[in-house]
Amino acid sequence: MTLLRPSALKPGDLVVIAALSGPLQAVYEPNVEKTVVVLERMGFRVRRAPLVEAGRHHWWSAATPAEIAAELNSLLRDPEVRAIVANDGGQTALGYLDLIDFEAVRADPKPILGYSDISLLHLVLYARTGLVGFHADMATPGFGGNWQTAPAPRRAELEDLYTRLLTSTEAIGALPPSETWECWRPGRAEGPLIGGVINRIVLAQATRFALPLESFDGAVLFWEEMGGLASYVWSYLQVMRHSGILDRISGMVVGIPREIDGLEELTLREIVLDVLGDRDIPVLGNVEVGHAGPNLPMPVGIRVALDAQQRKLSLLEPATSTPHPDRSNRR
Repeated sequence: MTLLRPSALKPGDLVVIAALSGPLQAVYEPNVEKTVVVLERMGFRVRRAPLVEAGRHHWWSAATPAEIAAELNSLLRDPEVRAIVANDGGQTALGYLDLIDFEAVRADPKPILGYSDISLLHLVLYARTGLVGFHADMATPGFGGNWQTAPAPRRAELEDLYTRLLTSTEAIGALPPSETWECWRPGRAEGPLIGGVINRIVLAQATRFALPLESFDGAVLFWEEMGGLASYVWSYLQVMRHSGILDRISGMVVGIPREIDGLEELTLREIVLDVLGDRDIPVLGNVEVGHAGPNLPMPVGIRVALDAQQRKLSLLEPATSTPHPDRSNRR
């Protein structure tokens, strides 16, 4: 697949916080305000989209799928907007996949940041356009939440990492590890980084927006999960086994599980190795990629190197490209 790298951001560029799925609850209004501070400290101008309004909702969503798609498309088409940060995850992206303006994505690719339900958006945009999606922290549970309680040195490390990821056209190299990382199966692998919340990977593959199976050839699959049962995770992995995904990947990165019932009796490592069977691929476990946060950014589609035994994951390519000359003065 041909990668579509979004244009690198410059100081002063406009970043918009958008409600791409769930609503903003009034109690989390301070989180949005703190996110603005974080992004401004990175050097960007920040604006919130109209649907990011405390108390506004439709069922479990910020608005109807059509309204959310309309706002997303307007941001994709707006030349002043240089990046989009999801406010939160939720249960809505499946409702508007067929309403996305894919041509606007191709015409002016922009970084879109988010995880949880937003990981479905990353997978679909990657499948349809080749866009590098930023499976990374978002506003309410990320920059305005987990970042605020992290130790100061870790916050500084993450702020530098995110700034370089968004503004530099050089490869980041090794991501900063932590003590939680575990080698579940040794080995080395190199390939494109593909993944998200495990249930969203499975759901995406059940739609007409699915990634072609060959997209997983040699890929390093990353995934995480929040909620539900341990048996659900085992079942999702079995679906990927039956679909042929596990036979195609070269390595696996597993996020820290959160609020999964049943992991008291067995470990996530046991579940993963049970389904993998004799597939001899490296597996790195308990990496900060998801709901356990703060997140290490996982740019979907970027080539990475994994060394599970050394507990090392490196981004071998830049996630952004040099801005086109006609996009250089859009502020």
